[in-house]
Amino acid sequence: MAGETEAEPRIAVVGAGLIGRSWAIVFARAGFKVTLFDADAQALKAAKDWIAETTRALARYTLIPDPDAVCERVTLQDDLAAAVGDAVYVQECVPEELSIKRTLFAALDRLAPADAILASSTSGIVASTFTGDLAGAARCLVAHPVNPPYLVPLVEICPAPTTDPEAVARTRTLLEQAGQAPVVVRREVRGFLLNRLQGAVLNEALRLFEDGYASAEDIDRTMKYGLGLRWSFMGPFETIDLNAPGGLADYAARYGPLYETLGQEQADPRPWQHSTVQQLEAERRQHLAGDALTARQAWRDRRLMALAAHKQAQSDDSSN
Repeated sequence: MAGETEAEPRIAVVGAGLIGRSWAIVFARAGFKVTLFDADAQALKAAKDWIAETTRALARYTLIPDPDAVCERVTLQDDLAAAVGDAVYVQECVPEELSIKRTLFAALDRLAPADAILASSTSGIVASTFTGDLAGAARCLVAHPVNPPYLVPLVEICPAPTTDPEAVARTRTLLEQAGQAPVVVRREVRGFLLNRLQGAVLNEALRLFEDGYASAEDIDRTMKYGLGLRWSFMGPFETIDLNAPGGLADYAARYGPLYETLGQEQADPRPWQHSTVQQLEAERRQHLAGDALTARQAWRDRRLMALAAHKQAQSDDSSN
């Protein structure tokens, strides 16, 4: 592939916001050379400082051995052509606006090597809406990460109908080499997998709160001390497979009618009412002042680092 050496393939990350700088860490800690592009010099400076601080924190949790080496693999660039000119893979991380993505992908298709993969970090916009008319549409797809991607390894690969299956395979291999946990969404669906699953939980959480069944704090505690513990190392299907003596089919026979009834009650979609959101906002601010959000986000990331270190030390072997 153009611009690639066996030891150090070149990755371009376009956009130096929170997701872009996180992607830079993902690829650099795996040994890739990374060019991080942003037209805003201040954004690049902030990203450089953040990457240095974050890699030091990762080293304290033994998640990387040498933070300086990771930082040295990241080159800052304010010229798009120079950033992507020798890339084997480009990860787009610009705002979630269709017009911006269309304009950028047209530029990437012109500027990147013809065999470079062009991937979007979009949270829910399907690739066909901003890549379908490009000459290089076959190498375009979505690679949606979970925030923050340097701590949460899932990446959803969602091709457009025009995407070459070989591009999907190459992307999956590269992301696995980068230490991520890619999954493939077999055909386009808005929101992909994670946000559709998360949306189902959020919609029901809002419904339970709005109808007065529980406080925001207790709904959060239900996830924190209940479902979330299992879901941190098992998915929903494995969970129910283990929750009945005879496995998944036995569980379905026992509890399927209950979930069918619940599904009928939940089938009527509700808008996210402004009044409900304001009530939730008020309850959350009672527990966490608005000016403490940034510090709490850092706390969240430290907890994720500790969890990642724990999971890294464990084995998926069923005998353990």
